[in-house]
Amino acid sequence: MRKKIGVLTATRAEFGLLKPLILRLMKEDIFETQVLVTGAHLCPEFGYTYKEIEEAGIPIAARIECVTNGDESEAISRNMAMALEGFGTYFAQNKLDLLIVLGDRYETMAVCIAAMNAEIPIAHIHGGELTEGAVDEAIRHSITKMSHLHFTSTEVYRKRVIQLGEEPDRVFNVGALAVENTRNNNFLTRQELETYLDFEFMDKMAVVTFHPVTLDDKRGISQFEELLTAIDEFKDISFIITKANADAGGRAINERIDEFADMHDNVIAVSSLGVRRYLSAVNESVAVIGNSSSGITEAPCLHTPTVNIGDRQRGRIMPDSVLCCKPVADDIVRTIQKAISDEFQELVQTMTNPFGEGKTSESIVDIIKDIFAQNGQIDVVKTFYDLEN
Repeated sequence: MRKKIGVLTATRAEFGLLKPLILRLMKEDIFETQVLVTGAHLCPEFGYTYKEIEEAGIPIAARIECVTNGDESEAISRNMAMALEGFGTYFAQNKLDLLIVLGDRYETMAVCIAAMNAEIPIAHIHGGELTEGAVDEAIRHSITKMSHLHFTSTEVYRKRVIQLGEEPDRVFNVGALAVENTRNNNFLTRQELETYLDFEFMDKMAVVTFHPVTLDDKRGISQFEELLTAIDEFKDISFIITKANADAGGRAINERIDEFADMHDNVIAVSSLGVRRYLSAVNESVAVIGNSSSGITEAPCLHTPTVNIGDRQRGRIMPDSVLCCKPVADDIVRTIQKAISDEFQELVQTMTNPFGEGKTSESIVDIIKDIFAQNGQIDVVKTFYDLEN
């Protein structure tokens, strides 16, 4: 019998990473792949990004809404409750052989709780990583403890998942899906990007993405104001600012993005570029600026410098092309100046990334196939693996 594999996606960035894996799973006759869509994908204010899934020719098996009005802590808890209830009902009616999730979203944790209650085994991608400046840290490790298979992006992260008590034979270092995406992307030209955005770039361009800092009481809006002050110093660079995600404080940041873009001819705001256009924009840029993980994984693969602001990504393995700075305008300006300097631009071209060789989806699918071939199913019973003293 075909194995029913569910793949969860809640955001544009998450789907961008999962796309090659989903397409590869769909090619396997032994799998019935079900793409489960929730979160910001289904919200008009975040660009109805579920359409990007449909445009990729990927059928959507279920749309389960879980985003309410507001993005304060109480609203996030309501969103999680909606996800838990909605997916609890779905899993009761659709018994999966495996649920694949990625990363550290709060919706993802709620869905994993529902899957755990339904005794559905979970495969977690990108476990073992650290983001010490975000609540994602606790969410990611919680998902690890609910999961039965683990696909990490480096050996350091693999060892950390084992340190959390997971059995070594269930933890696999497969590299990052982002590397695969960048190496296989059919890039648009600068002119094609201009046509799509209806926006003419200057000689230099940069991509900016800044997400809420979820362990900051002010939700990162003050840090974002510092970033805007810094950007204002570079009149000779065109900036594409992609909007923040649905974390607490994201709506406030997005309102400021729109206001700032309206006041600056060299700035354009977009809800979502989609995978191909986003990577094409990064490929054409002199720098990626902000606090998104894409600056840590995707940008280095394209030999584009990253200006990583603040603590949101603190704890991750940082390629040499990533320059970290404080969320203070003067420091951001100095770091951007270094990133766009001829010397650093030349140096970045010879730097390598630590996240694998771009065969991640192939490795994940082969491992899952082997496990089903050997055992018929994935056992939901786990034991705690103790490290030797």
